[in-house]
Amino acid sequence: MPQQLVVTAIGADRTGLVSRLARLVTDCNCNIVDSRMAIFGNEFTFIMLLSGDTVAISRIEHLLPGLGYELDLLTMTKRTSAKPTATVSAHYVLEYRGKDKVGTLGAIASLLAHHQIYIGALRTETLTDAQTQQLVNHCTMTVQLPEGTQVDQIKQELFALLDQLQLTGRFEAQS
Repeated sequence: MPQQLVVTAIGADRTGLVSRLARLVTDCNCNIVDSRMAIFGNEFTFIMLLSGDTVAISRIEHLLPGLGYELDLLTMTKRTSAKPTATVSAHYVLEYRGKDKVGTLGAIASLLAHHQIYIGALRTETLTDAQTQQLVNHCTMTVQLPEGTQVDQIKQELFALLDQLQLTGRFEAQS
């Protein structure tokens, strides 16, 4: 029965890191089920969900710290199991943009949590507006609405909050 392992690696960005980590996964006879990579400042971040048999997972847990040391990466692993399939009525994309302010994501995430809406993916970035030279926050998230969720009520509350936070946005069913 396949087991799963979450692997996180963080360190100074440079060419070849993904290649070395992926090679270790292959050498340990694991499979990359899902992965995300991003650069934050000068830091490389890589998260992978691996699957494999008990021996393969144990092997990567044993070998990863050495590779992390060699590559000057902070590495972490955590065993997990396959996520049970939830009853979801719909998948939506929530996107918003506006002047960067402390607490924006927290306020929006709190509203979603209040309605038991699961955030499946999230990407935020702060950019400098070319015309105004002000910092602008842009966020895109994919959310899952549980069965019985009143979409119109959620939309109304979301747009009221976006308006209160002086943000523009959209909330649309994912195709």
